[in-house]
Amino acid sequence: MYRDVQRDLEPPGGIHPLLAGRFSPYKFDPSAAIDDHSLGLLLEAARWAPSAGNSQPWGFFASRPGERGHERVVRHLAPSSARWATDAGLLVVTLARRYVGDTQLLYSEFADYDLGQAVAHLTVQAQAMGLAAHQFRAFDLEGLTEELRPNPGWAIVSMIALGKAAGEPPASRDRRSIADLGSAPWSMSE
Repeated sequence: MYRDVQRDLEPPGGIHPLLAGRFSPYKFDPSAAIDDHSLGLLLEAARWAPSAGNSQPWGFFASRPGERGHERVVRHLAPSSARWATDAGLLVVTLARRYVGDTQLLYSEFADYDLGQAVAHLTVQAQAMGLAAHQFRAFDLEGLTEELRPNPGWAIVSMIALGKAAGEPPASRDRRSIADLGSAPWSMSE
């Protein structure tokens, strides 16, 4: 599969600085704590995300170092993510309410998309607060689900590590080109 990738030293002017400055660090400052007020602001930003039919099918399990819930999450990290995620000031498990038992819907085809909207809002809020976010899926999904035991209908989707980035953003970032974004999903045959 051909992908047109650009190496950007700097995002083009005109996009919001919060978006242009966002990156996913692989190293966090372990001494930078996230207090209750900051956690509340992050979740408030997620709360205001749009969703299909205003269903708001997202949920979060947030834990900080030193809290009992944190160890419950950390023990299920893959070695590749444990190397850096354990130093973050906050780990957030994201969940989507895919199966809606109290309605006529047996499955919400929009739940994961809507969760993504909420996570995007949370990520931009983090950036506005001087925090960095790294979304990932390198963890034992089955083990974490058994550990946290979400209510029926809810499914764990991903995790987010949040905190102060240790180090600077990379000098350049590889991003797919705008042309590729519009043409990649389509067959080239006519």
